[in-house]
Amino acid sequence: MTAFAFLSQQTFLKCPPLARDHAFAVAGIAWDGAVTNRPGARFGPRAIREASHMLCDGTHPLFDLDLAGVLGDAGDLALPNTALQPMRAALEAQAAPLIARHHMAWLGGDHSVTLSLLRAYRQQLGRPLAVLHFDAHCDTWTDHFGEPSGHGTWVAEALAEGLVEPRCVVQVGIRSAGLREAREYVAERGGRIHEARALRGLESPAQLAFVLEDLQARRAAHGQPPLYVSLDIDCLDPAFAPGTGTPEPGGLTSNQVLSLVEGLGAIDCVGMDCVEVAPPYDHAELASLAAATLVWTYLCGQRRRLGGA
Repeated sequence: MTAFAFLSQQTFLKCPPLARDHAFAVAGIAWDGAVTNRPGARFGPRAIREASHMLCDGTHPLFDLDLAGVLGDAGDLALPNTALQPMRAALEAQAAPLIARHHMAWLGGDHSVTLSLLRAYRQQLGRPLAVLHFDAHCDTWTDHFGEPSGHGTWVAEALAEGLVEPRCVVQVGIRSAGLREAREYVAERGGRIHEARALRGLESPAQLAFVLEDLQARRAAHGQPPLYVSLDIDCLDPAFAPGTGTPEPGGLTSNQVLSLVEGLGAIDCVGMDCVEVAPPYDHAELASLAAATLVWTYLCGQRRRLGGA
């Protein structure tokens, strides 16, 4: 008998179940079989959905619109929960038709799921992607304590598989321990790394505009690859997101990440994920509330960009 992860029954923002005519969709990926520290991210989709119910009528204060009528929830994907490779095969097969029909926001789950999502987007779009990667960790290790793949190897694997344009990979918030070879992996292949230390004291949209301006310049210089956003909640300092498997002090503030995600409302994106919310460690639901707000803000920004009112 196939074992499946814990499936969430609530919907994001209390939106209806997904229908073919919904322009936007969310789907949960309740998997944490590739973590290296604290487990629990399989419960992330459920917690993010529950936290989103605090957003009242869902009208965004910056974009002045909501997602009523255009957003549906596909629920949690049915995935094997005991082995990485079967999970990836199932995820990629289920992601493909969703990507073909809807602008997706994926609720993780640990960060290993992003590799499968990039494979699905690469197949659908027919070309490598640009990636804006929020994280405390570079995720460029070549193994996980002897295991070949996990939640900290996906960037290196995506580069090796040609899923992304190396010069259009931009990392934000990096600060964890690691050998120089791992920390500088993206930069040495032509990408950009904005370490958390370098961003200290910069919070407003104007102060952080250079991050997105650089990303856009890179895309323009390299054929405008489609942009995918991967947001690990541990990019935030543990003061703002304690509920995660590998917290790292010295991180970004909620203001910083919100400023950047709001700025994405002016940029054409093809999808995003929000991963590594681990509710068992989440004091006062801080991480799940941050995640719900960031996903909601991203979706509202993309609706505004596409002419939503």
